[in-house]
Amino acid sequence: MLLTEHGTDGLTMQAIAAAAGSSKESLYSWFGNRTGLLTELVQRQADTVNAAVTAALDVPGALDSRLTAIAEGLLTLLLSPSALAINRAAMSDPDLAALVLQHGRHTTGPLIESYLAANGIPNPQDSFRLLYGLLVRDHHIRCLLGETPPTPPHLHTIAKTAVDHFLTLVPTSTR
Repeated sequence: MLLTEHGTDGLTMQAIAAAAGSSKESLYSWFGNRTGLLTELVQRQADTVNAAVTAALDVPGALDSRLTAIAEGLLTLLLSPSALAINRAAMSDPDLAALVLQHGRHTTGPLIESYLAANGIPNPQDSFRLLYGLLVRDHHIRCLLGETPPTPPHLHTIAKTAVDHFLTLVPTSTR
């Protein structure tokens, strides 16, 4: 992935066209410009995250197991190589950062907040921030700085622990 290897500076229409075996003209006709291409890249990543969250919403079982599935899916995707590359690039590119926020946090957050509200968890916005903080902790920043992401079994343990702490701290009407 060009973004992983070269950051946004190396993510030129020419470089993308060469890597894709296409022409710059084709890319411009499909995406309009580099911002359009970046928007599509971020949107695809956000769609992946939101699809995983939506799938986890349908997990049968108790609230704790459903929240654990949501948390595990979210953390797995946040620490994926493509998401880390996009987030690294966004740190030095304000336009890309705005796209990541718009199509990522500002889309996924309300989806989970609605789920929390529907399950009797008060103040869903603050509750989501609490759950997110308990889940992500310093894992995201450490991986952004180059540490190897946790293994899938460890991700599950992290998610379960975060949910257990969350449900201890936040009263629900459905427990």
